[in-house]
Amino acid sequence: MGRRRVDLKEAAEILGSTTEALRKRAKRGTLDSETGDDGKVYVWADGRVADSADRVDDRVDSDDAGHRDELISYMASEIDHLRAQLEEAHEANRENRRIITGLVQRVPELEPAREAPPEPREAPETDTESTGNGDDVPPEQEQRRSWLHRFFFGS
Repeated sequence: MGRRRVDLKEAAEILGSTTEALRKRAKRGTLDSETGDDGKVYVWADGRVADSADRVDDRVDSDDAGHRDELISYMASEIDHLRAQLEEAHEANRENRRIITGLVQRVPELEPAREAPPEPREAPETDTESTGNGDDVPPEQEQRRSWLHRFFFGS
């Protein structure tokens, strides 16, 4: 068979593609094509292209049944798995609602927390015997001083 010029629609059927895909391939120059006097795009197809396209279509049809059965069984197992997950989620939701209901029923039984009156703060004890120069500080008060005070004023 020699080369023959076919329009995009027929070429799409031969090559198993869409007319838009072939039009873009022709525009990019990856497909041997030309624009006719009527403005239509024509593709040059030789006999080998048409025969190989027919062989591809036959192989796809025979493989398609096997792949389809495999995909259907996979999808069925996926659906079963998702149903099991959904049932687990529903069960967890029921359990959470049961727990919340139990807690809400107990709220009126609980007494409101009573606020204890604030305890008066203890006034710091002063040593009446100290002379007030800060040299004779009791050891308890020395430990209370910050490191900043000890750094600048010593002990």
